Amino acid sequence: MFVSTGWLRGKHDEGGAPDTMLDWDQVRELAAAGTEIGGHSHTHPQLDQLDGARLAHETAHCRDVIAQELGTAPVSFAYPYGYSDRRVRGAVRAAGFAQSLAVGNALAARRQGPYALRRLTVRRGTGPAEFEQLVEGRALVRSFAKDRALTKGYAVVRRARRAATRLNARTPSAPARR
Repeated sequence: MFVSTGWLRGKHDEGGAPDTMLDWDQVRELAAAGTEIGGHSHTHPQLDQLDGARLAHETAHCRDVIAQELGTAPVSFAYPYGYSDRRVRGAVRAAGFAQSLAVGNALAARRQGPYALRRLTVRRGTGPAEFEQLVEGRALVRSFAKDRALTKGYAVVRRARRAATRLNARTPSAPARR
């Protein structure tokens, strides 16, 4: 389970969560039962849209909070919204995570490398029967074809947005017309 540390109820809560989240006692209970607890940033931003300092804080602070609360540092990280680029993957690696997961809505494969592993999205409406099919790999095509297409489209939009932001930062403003 991947946690956004600033959204969990308790002393690190910074607000902003779209719904009620777990508290740290519940997360500790899950960890004690054998569930791997991974990082999902501190406040769940779109990491590929952040400047370097904020990106480093979101990844490293998340790792530090989990280590403090659970007594052991997390190994895995899942990118919020599934978005990453080379810079984000480097920040996750620099924060000390051994692997990270994007969305992709497909099963992970060794050829993807440890910082771009695909994962499946499990939503609030995913029931036990569908979850079982996902775990067994039986519902992948039917469940995620539309999501995979949307994910690829969003990636193009995000790269264009990031490029436009960089271009605007380098281009001096034109004088205002009167």
